[in-house]
Amino acid sequence: MAQFSLAELEKIINQRAHSGDPESWTAKLFAKGIDKAAQKLGEEAVETVIAAVRDDKKALVSESADLIYHWLVVLGIAGVPLSDVLKELETRTGRSGIAEKASRQDRG
Repeated sequence: MAQFSLAELEKIINQRAHSGDPESWTAKLFAKGIDKAAQKLGEEAVETVIAAVRDDKKALVSESADLIYHWLVVLGIAGVPLSDVLKELETRTGRSGIAEKASRQDRG
């Protein structure tokens, strides 16, 4: 199986968002705006947590895919590229979680 990346998914989402296709769920979410997309992201997050707590691996995989998709939609609507999130994560590597969290509190 070929490697599929989040960057590729982000590109697909951006293409579909501006496709004008009335059958595209992505285009519909972009048209409805950040409030609706964020609501869907929250719903998928809850469903992912439920699948994890229930130890339902099949559902966890499925809900995680939905969660990642809706997260990228929210980023797209907000105008935040995935690369910005990855850069932020990169700055956090090599530090303990406690030190990293303390540095965020120092920034305000």
